[in-house]
Amino acid sequence: MEEGNAEPRVDANPNPSHEETQCLDSGRVQEVKKKRGRKSKKEKEEMEKKKMLDATAAEVGAVSEKRPIRKRKNDDGNGELGMSGADKPYGIRGRKQEMMSKEVTKRRAKYGEEEPLTCHQCKRNDKGRVVRCSTCNKKRFCLFCLRSWYPHLKEEDIAEACPVCRGNCNCKACLSSVGLINQMKKATMKKGEKVEVSLYLLQVLLPFIRQLDEEHMIENETEAKIQGLSVSELNIVKADFSLQERVYCDNCKTSIFDYHRSCTKCSFDLCLICCRELRSGQLVGGAEPIELEFVWQGRGYLHAEKAIEKVEQIESNAGAKPEVHEWSRSGWHSHSNGSIPCPKVNDKCNHGFLELRSILGQHFISELVCKGKELLQAYKIQNVFKPSDSFCSCLGLDRNTDVRNSNMRKAASRDNLADNYLYCPKAVDLQDKDLKHFQWHWEKGEPVIVSNVLECTSGLSWEPLVMWRALRHKTSASKRGQHLDVETLDCLDWCEGGINIHQFFTGYTEGRMDWLGWPQILKLKDWPPSNLFEEQLPRHFVEFISSLPFKEYTDPLIGALNLSVKLPDDCLKPDMGPKSYIAYGFPPELGRGDSVTKIHCDMSDAVNVLTHIAEVKLNSKQLTAIEKLKQKHFEQDRRELFGDDHGGETNTDMLTNSSSIINALDNQNSVQVMEHEGGLCDLKEVDHFHQSGYNEIATAKEDGLLCELEEVKEEIKLENGLLFGGDASEGALWDIFRRQDVSKLQEYLKKHFREFRHVHCCPLKQVIHPIHDQTFYLTMEHKRKLKEEYGIEPWTFIQKLGDAVFIPAGCPHQVRNLKSCIKVALDFVSPENVGECFRLTEEFRTLPINHKSTEDKLEVKKMTVFAIQDVVEKLEKSRCGLMKVP
Repeated sequence: MEEGNAEPRVDANPNPSHEETQCLDSGRVQEVKKKRGRKSKKEKEEMEKKKMLDATAAEVGAVSEKRPIRKRKNDDGNGELGMSGADKPYGIRGRKQEMMSKEVTKRRAKYGEEEPLTCHQCKRNDKGRVVRCSTCNKKRFCLFCLRSWYPHLKEEDIAEACPVCRGNCNCKACLSSVGLINQMKKATMKKGEKVEVSLYLLQVLLPFIRQLDEEHMIENETEAKIQGLSVSELNIVKADFSLQERVYCDNCKTSIFDYHRSCTKCSFDLCLICCRELRSGQLVGGAEPIELEFVWQGRGYLHAEKAIEKVEQIESNAGAKPEVHEWSRSGWHSHSNGSIPCPKVNDKCNHGFLELRSILGQHFISELVCKGKELLQAYKIQNVFKPSDSFCSCLGLDRNTDVRNSNMRKAASRDNLADNYLYCPKAVDLQDKDLKHFQWHWEKGEPVIVSNVLECTSGLSWEPLVMWRALRHKTSASKRGQHLDVETLDCLDWCEGGINIHQFFTGYTEGRMDWLGWPQILKLKDWPPSNLFEEQLPRHFVEFISSLPFKEYTDPLIGALNLSVKLPDDCLKPDMGPKSYIAYGFPPELGRGDSVTKIHCDMSDAVNVLTHIAEVKLNSKQLTAIEKLKQKHFEQDRRELFGDDHGGETNTDMLTNSSSIINALDNQNSVQVMEHEGGLCDLKEVDHFHQSGYNEIATAKEDGLLCELEEVKEEIKLENGLLFGGDASEGALWDIFRRQDVSKLQEYLKKHFREFRHVHCCPLKQVIHPIHDQTFYLTMEHKRKLKEEYGIEPWTFIQKLGDAVFIPAGCPHQVRNLKSCIKVALDFVSPENVGECFRLTEEFRTLPINHKSTEDKLEVKKMTVFAIQDVVEKLEKSRCGLMKVP
């Protein structure tokens, strides 16, 4: 027998019947008869000792002198062996033996032992042969569970070290265990922060604290003028707020961290920026609500069929909240002395007075600035922490540089060659010195890609059903039913709908088609259904955190350069994640209903890890149906988006021009291009569906959008005309724009917004903010036109399984899934990008009051203040310690 299998004694029935007991030798029978009465404590101990010795001898291959005769077993028809009817225990004697067996089980559990055939994964002992771990010598796994939940491990791997010993066991008990999280938190409490890190934070953040202090000083002067006092005589009222409350400006929804004005009669609060704008007569923040409707024109309209005349459903203010002002902004003005009345008029308040108040204290910010300046002078800091060019070995790269084996990846082909390459190290090769290299690129607002981060983890499975089992086990029985249905977003009509979680995950691996055979691309919305990823999926939380590189920035518990960590424990903290994003995907660009995250800009920095992918393959019949629908979509777009009913000059020219390049690129495929009415290209000797892949490659090659094809997609192969990477680990296509290109990008989107569709596949009729609306995805053709008209292009690259993508704050980006993907993302705030977070906060406050992006959920100003307070306290403590040393 193989190692870990039970010997004949283990395979025997642990509950012997009356007849089987009679089969024992006479000496054993006499022994049983002798001990039918109450046993003494000594006799019980001797019997237990003998049973344990017999069990030990059986496991090591020894034969017990008094071994019971092997019982007969019959096949129940399901491949399982069981006892015959005559062998089943019955009567008082059988019941007694069964109870004795249970007592033995309890004793074994007491001494840390398990039943010989009990599988740790399923907790059953009736599934046949098991494999025992030789490392812990306790855990056993049945072959059924190994094949189902650990297909990547062989029997000999389990025998050497079981999943529990490897740290990647995905049984229900281990998935819900918080032991590793507690260990992680205990370890973090012992680690001290280096003085150099605190000085770096102080140097970078102090200018922003000075800016906040100057705003407070200006408001102090205004308040002193209103009260007719000098600034030194001024006494600011302390606001009655706790750190557990989140205070927002009632006009613009930006967060209030300290100074603000509050009505003396009602609960109206106003931030200092709105106060300043009111006094200047230009109130920009908290614009009036938007009214934007997307009319549902019938299911057939999604696939270019005639729209229904009767409107049955309207999606009002898609992406906006149903919120309006309770007052009139038009007649709201400040008084000549700078005082501001409350805009509300109701039974409680009739234009009450807005009084200046402070949450942290009148002199809190000023004292922080003074202490910070003093510490910089004491430590004689003179920009010594700024990474120099010597930390980057990427300089001087040009088109002729061979970077395939280096830590750089070419992602653009701009005229300025310096930033066409992205820093892309391997996680397993990272050392302490690489942090400076990362900072050199990060300070310039460049994305960073770290590959193979999952190799630094225990190997816990990210299979969707494993995650679901973990979440289901953590859910109480009373709430379990509500987790069977989840909210998903359909990428075709951009509407939400409910679906059974098991059906969703089946479609994740096998695909789903709609009523006309078009791929149904779904994205799981807010799953797990809680902001507390740590509590819902504790083991996956630990696994994700362990995968993150540059933990000084990304660790949500002790990241020394992560400002979100600096908030006090008793303070209400923003939701920084991690969060999982699960969506279907498809390799070619469909043009409608693609699995995309539309172009947007996050309020903070973020790191996104691709943890799992699954490829869905379609047959030729499905591909043919898709191509027919694509042609109908194109004709509909030509009519509705371009106003061309007679084959005018539209995207058709691009398709026609690209067809000649297709033949030049790959003649061996014998592609024959025929031009139809309207200029559509039809590929005859290959599947019609694959045309889009050729066009993407041809356009990229012709216009230099993706620079060198081999460098960006890494040996892309044209297999049957389909745009498909030679690497099976490819998961998602990313486009990240530079900060300096944002204004031109916005101009392009405002110019071409009518060429895009959104909810219910309706053409866009207006734009509030081209990026923050999240209503655009730039196809390959639009990226070509963007470069042609405005001379800009994004960094474009493929995210592979195990890649961690770092996205700097302020960089607009979009993503398209090439396969079904599970991504886990975490937000963080780095000191290098605090300025961008400040800028975005002020930009968001100018959006309409009911816009989905207007609320300041990050509270970066409060975060910066507490970060400086934490740094000052640590440096003062360190300085006192140094002064005491003789």
